[in-house]
Amino acid sequence: MTLNRRVVKDKTGFLVRRQNPYVSWISVIVILGLWEGVGRLGLVPPLFLPSFSAVLTSGYQMVANGEIFAHLFASLWRIGWGFFLGAGAGILTGIVVGYFQLADDAARPLVAATYPIPKIAILPLLILWLGIGEGSKVAVIMLGVFFPVVINVRAGVRNVDPLLIKAALSLGSGPFNVIRKVILPMSLPMIFAGLKLGIGIALLLVVTAEMIAADKGIGFLILSSADLMQTSRLLFGIMVLSGMGVSFAWGLEKLERILLPWRE
Repeated sequence: MTLNRRVVKDKTGFLVRRQNPYVSWISVIVILGLWEGVGRLGLVPPLFLPSFSAVLTSGYQMVANGEIFAHLFASLWRIGWGFFLGAGAGILTGIVVGYFQLADDAARPLVAATYPIPKIAILPLLILWLGIGEGSKVAVIMLGVFFPVVINVRAGVRNVDPLLIKAALSLGSGPFNVIRKVILPMSLPMIFAGLKLGIGIALLLVVTAEMIAADKGIGFLILSSADLMQTSRLLFGIMVLSGMGVSFAWGLEKLERILLPWRE
């Protein structure tokens, strides 16, 4: 049951759901207040759970000396390229295999065989092929993003009403125009569903890859802080990751509202 939404009627009389942001903010403030209280009262040793203010102090120091920006930009660069390449390839492949039955018959067993493989397990092989530099990290993120996108896009194409496709073909549209004017717009909800899954996977993979083979990035910051028992720095790194995830999700939701205004 969703508590932070209320049901109202729009101008047409249809029931729509409106979010109540105050409930979300109150829940966040309550959690942060409990965290600060546990730390201030000493209920948990600071080594295991420093107070929220101590984490912010460590974060301020990292911002002041510019250390956090070097880690943040390194992670954003890897996520950006990996997500762009994986999402682009996934959307293109999903449309092709969803529209052309022959391509679907050829690709379905390959996707079924490779999708369950944990992508981080392929990282050592990618390092062997591409080296320990940026190429292997971008490649593992690209693979992680590709599969949820292609699966969702294929499902979206398959769910397009066949009558719309037949109507476009009967009016003289070729396959390219049918894909551009009918299939792609109708598949946008599923495309965004795949992109939202993909960006979450990209965050997971970039942290893991940076923990294994990197000297810069949020994942490297978290691992090095854990090795040195610097819990406040570690938690600040996790907070930065959380902020990145919220920002990416917000950006995709805003883009979805612009391209799909009828879903409001």
